[in-house]
Amino acid sequence: MRIDIITVLPEMIEGAVGCSILKRACEKGLAEIVLHNLRDYSTDKWRRVDDYPFGGEAGMVIQIEPVDRAISALKSEREYDEVIYTSPDGRRFDQPMANRMSLLQNIIILCGHYKGVDYRIREHLVTKEISVGDYVLTGGELAAAIIADAVVRLLPGAIGDEQSALSDSFQDNLLAPPVYTRPAEYKGWAVPDVLLSGHQRNIEEWRLRESYERTERLRPDLLPGPSNPESSAG
Repeated sequence: MRIDIITVLPEMIEGAVGCSILKRACEKGLAEIVLHNLRDYSTDKWRRVDDYPFGGEAGMVIQIEPVDRAISALKSEREYDEVIYTSPDGRRFDQPMANRMSLLQNIIILCGHYKGVDYRIREHLVTKEISVGDYVLTGGELAAAIIADAVVRLLPGAIGDEQSALSDSFQDNLLAPPVYTRPAEYKGWAVPDVLLSGHQRNIEEWRLRESYERTERLRPDLLPGPSNPESSAG
């Protein structure tokens, strides 16, 4: 998988892609994450990529020309499955979306910044808009790093124990059950006996019950049912 990230602040993403699972996946040849400075595609003397919005609204807007040049240059080298724009009013990023994106080959992520981008970019150059939450960040760089991390870790071989990714929270619309490690008792706080029993069937049943209990208590919106208005949403 190749992920090309277009940004005005590549240094905000360099640290995230240069360590841990993302770094190892790239070293193994499972993923390639390439950062592109949008200013490199500006024809302005000062490498500016933003301008004042028509209509007099406050803030600055990323211009369409450098974005179009950047995307066109990348598309001239390979085909892309998606051109993604990170925006607070995009579709909410979740685990099922990450699962689907992990099956793609080539992705462009355009990081929003300033007041946003010229809307013609969203109308004509972007195929999908993604939000990582209902809040506003300084720019889309952190969102792009989150998306890349969530997707790449799902690639076969990216993590040492592939079963670990399958048991993560949200994979089956349930929160993950509690996990424990040694010592079995600390300050009188004991690990549940079932986890020490060696009886795998009982352990799996306990984990499932705990997942349901935690989901019902902490994220009831994830569970189907008449009390959840989102359960019937497509």
